[in-house]
Amino acid sequence: MANTKSAKKATRVIARRTAVNKARRSRMRTSWRKVEEAIAGGDASKAAEALRAAESETMRAVSKGVAHKNFGARKVSRLAKRIAALSSASNG
Repeated sequence: MANTKSAKKATRVIARRTAVNKARRSRMRTSWRKVEEAIAGGDASKAAEALRAAESETMRAVSKGVAHKNFGARKVSRLAKRIAALSSASNG
């Protein structure tokens, strides 16, 4: 257990930051799930709209240090690739 006053404060701060980061991570994952559901449903326009929201949420988490930059870019890129394939399949 923390002994000094500053160490006790640090544990309180860490607990608050953990809660905030957990919420951000959860929001990010939920946005991905919405894209996945739209892709599974075969609705390209709904999926593209969900991707815009997911990209925004993902990059916000990246900027806040919740996720690594390359992780966010990779995830968004893979989702976009799947939506592009879905769009081309429905058009052609």
